[in-house]
Amino acid sequence: MNRLAAILTPGQVLVDVDASSKKRVFEQAGLLFENQNAIARATVTDNLFARERLGSTGLGHGVAIPHGRIKGLKNPLAAVIRLSQPIPFDAPDDEPVNLLIFLLVPEAATQRHLEILSEIAELLSDRELRERLKTETSAAEVHGLIERWQPLKSVA
Repeated sequence: MNRLAAILTPGQVLVDVDASSKKRVFEQAGLLFENQNAIARATVTDNLFARERLGSTGLGHGVAIPHGRIKGLKNPLAAVIRLSQPIPFDAPDDEPVNLLIFLLVPEAATQRHLEILSEIAELLSDRELRERLKTETSAAEVHGLIERWQPLKSVA
């Protein structure tokens, strides 16, 4: 199982979400983590914006990996939000984003955090898979695609 699938539950995948801006989609993520994981939505959105101020987490090709460190969090958490309409995200290719994979990690989770981010970037670099993640109609199928994906190199 890949690192993302290990921390992504089916309930943490939303498709066709209406959000007109980065602020709105971060609020949606905050609400999702609050409802599913009992983390205050303001904590989530504040941490996501703090990281975003360092530079956009948009990768290009319509995808982004917003992430943040959460004080008191015991284990990494993930969520996938696909938007019904792409939004501006300051990505390197200036393309708007409609697929976001959110990652929250404990405050001190440096190496594990980087390993998970690296695997998510690898997953999103697969053009065919990325397009399927952006077009599948159900959240369950999006989750299944992520669950079945295997990274090229497995680190023991």
